[in-house]
Amino acid sequence: MEKLKTTFVKSLFIVSILFSASFYSAAQSVAIEVDLQERIEPMRPIWAWFGYDEPNYTYMKDGKKLLTELAELSYTPVFVRAHNLLTTGDGTAALKWGSTNAYTEDSQGNPVYNWTIIDSIFDTYLARGMKPLVEIGFMPEALSVNPQPYQHDWHPSRTYNNIFTGWTHPPKDYNKWRELVYQWVKHTVEKYGEEEVASWYWEVWNEPDIGYWQGSFEEYCMLYDYAADGLKKAFPRARIGGPHTTDPSNQKASEYLRKFLEHCLRGKNYATGKTGSPLDYIGFHAKGSPRVVEGKVRMNIGRQLLNVASGFEIVASFPELKHLPIIIGESDPEGCAACSIDFHPQNAYRNGTMYSSYTAAAFARKYELARKYGVNFLGAVSWSFEFEDQAWFAGFRDLATNGVDKPVLNVFRMFGMMKGDLVAVKSSAPLSAEEMTQKSVREMPDVNALASVDEHSAAVMVWNYHDDDIKAAAAHIQLDIKGLKGKNVRVNHYRIDDKFSNSYEAWKAMGEPQNPTPEQYALLERSGQLQMCSSPEWRNVSGGGIDVVFDLPRQGVSLITLSW
Repeated sequence: MEKLKTTFVKSLFIVSILFSASFYSAAQSVAIEVDLQERIEPMRPIWAWFGYDEPNYTYMKDGKKLLTELAELSYTPVFVRAHNLLTTGDGTAALKWGSTNAYTEDSQGNPVYNWTIIDSIFDTYLARGMKPLVEIGFMPEALSVNPQPYQHDWHPSRTYNNIFTGWTHPPKDYNKWRELVYQWVKHTVEKYGEEEVASWYWEVWNEPDIGYWQGSFEEYCMLYDYAADGLKKAFPRARIGGPHTTDPSNQKASEYLRKFLEHCLRGKNYATGKTGSPLDYIGFHAKGSPRVVEGKVRMNIGRQLLNVASGFEIVASFPELKHLPIIIGESDPEGCAACSIDFHPQNAYRNGTMYSSYTAAAFARKYELARKYGVNFLGAVSWSFEFEDQAWFAGFRDLATNGVDKPVLNVFRMFGMMKGDLVAVKSSAPLSAEEMTQKSVREMPDVNALASVDEHSAAVMVWNYHDDDIKAAAAHIQLDIKGLKGKNVRVNHYRIDDKFSNSYEAWKAMGEPQNPTPEQYALLERSGQLQMCSSPEWRNVSGGGIDVVFDLPRQGVSLITLSW
């Protein structure tokens, strides 16, 4: 009996040990230390850049509403990039399509310019204090060497390459192409003024290394040279760059980017006959690649960061160009914003908080990689906007659905509350950008922070990210903020998770209505705003710092702001 009792007690002890081990491995405790006195570099607003395929959404109801919100979330002008600014058509929007009818020809083949739709797009931006990253493309029907068929009728259920129709081809007359750019730039300067247009950036085409361009590399360089020549003749202060190629970790894309930079430095200019081409900034794209594993979405943030690192490394390998600004013209978890969940289940991350935590973790590592390679990183365009008059939460890569903000937009609101200088952060569960490029985030979650300090305020963004969309215990965060000089500070705690700043969860709780009542719509709008998870409080500063302790759910993001 005594032996049996002893065995039972030992069994309970072993079970308790196993339970404790299981509990603590599940409920990870992470210490994060922020030193506001250890400044690293100015915090550039690299997040204040957005883009989309469908330019005609710009001046539609929900498009204007979202642009207003994007402009309001930022303390710095937001840049906007859109495809199809020169595409021929009547201005009717469709998935992965848009048109302005800027260029047509009369019966004798003479150019006819019409800036009405383009002006309405730029007017919408400028009325909100935004600035365009102007994409010179795509090829007008009257100029294309192979115009038919011209407008595609793509749907998410169809093969992506079906979009590459007559607008992807080279011009039949490069002098007419140059004159089109000249007249366009001349018009913008006359309408908006030299100082305004001098603050914009211009580019030639989009992703010429894949199906978007049906010409050769040499023909792309010719397209670029003639466009740049027309632009600079119209307005010498205009800033132009490119080539906005795809993922630099891909060998073909990498070679295309290198060859283009060589052309700009030492190649023969097709338009002028001189050596070299104007290059005021360098643009490339960086994407991840999610997939479905055992019925669950698995992200690949490592793939996107590897593309960022590879692009930075290529630019840094050209000493003559290392000082130029870099704009990542599309920087996203994958490559098709208009591919909905119904036909692309790997995109199911888009509606909930997985997209939010991914975005927080990815942008923080972009800062880190720029420091590593010593490059002049200006901005990263999130290719995410809105899709007018579509089903609620259809699973597009967008920031809002039917005028209601999705959780990911609140990450950008958080970034908009961070300014000044980046400061030192230490986590007891660190994952470096280099580690993430090699292994992504497949083992332990990435629980870390990005912090900034200004004259009278500081902000700390904390995330709990993992590549796998599976349930897990919250992380217990012990945040130690040092380097405060005042005696007390006001502390606000904002949160994105299943309970806060989450219109998707609110919509599901309503029964997923496709026609919400006015009362439901108002609730969804409120749920889509950035919310605090606790009341503001004044805290006494002890020893130059304060501690903030909280639990952060998996795929959650917190922003702690301090003011004094």
